[in-house]
Amino acid sequence: MSSLLNEIKPNSDSKSNRKRVGRGGGSGTGKTCGRGHKGQKARTGGTIRIGFEGGQMPLQRRLPKVGFSSRVNLLSTEVKYDHLVKIKEDEITIELLRKYKLIKTKIQKVKIIGPCTIKEKKTLKDMACTKSVMEFTKK
Repeated sequence: MSSLLNEIKPNSDSKSNRKRVGRGGGSGTGKTCGRGHKGQKARTGGTIRIGFEGGQMPLQRRLPKVGFSSRVNLLSTEVKYDHLVKIKEDEITIELLRKYKLIKTKIQKVKIIGPCTIKEKKTLKDMACTKSVMEFTKK
C-alpha cells in the first residue's frame, strides 16, 4: 500500500463542516442565527466585558482590599551567618556587608540568622541576630 502525499486524507469523522448560519428556517440556524431574540448578545459587537454584572456592583469592587506591603521591609534584610565567610575582617559592620555586596546599598537594618556551620567567630557591630548566632559569636 504505497500512498502518495497528494492522496493523504483525514479520517472521515475527524473533520466537520463549519456552521452556516442564516440560511433558512429548515437549517436550524436561520432567522436569528442561533442568537435568540433581541438583547445585547444578539447585536453585532454586543460583548460583555469580564467581571460586568449588568450594572450591579461587581464582586471585585464589593470585597474589601486585602494585603499590606510594609515600607520598613524595603530597608531591612536578613543575612545568613555562613555568608560572612567572604568577609576577611573580624568585626562585621553594615558598611562591610555593602562593600562585599552581601546587601544592597539602601539597606539600613540587618539581622544575622543561623545556622552557624563555619568555624570562624566574627564580632557583629550594630546588627540584630538570632539566639543561635548570639551564642556562637564573640561577646
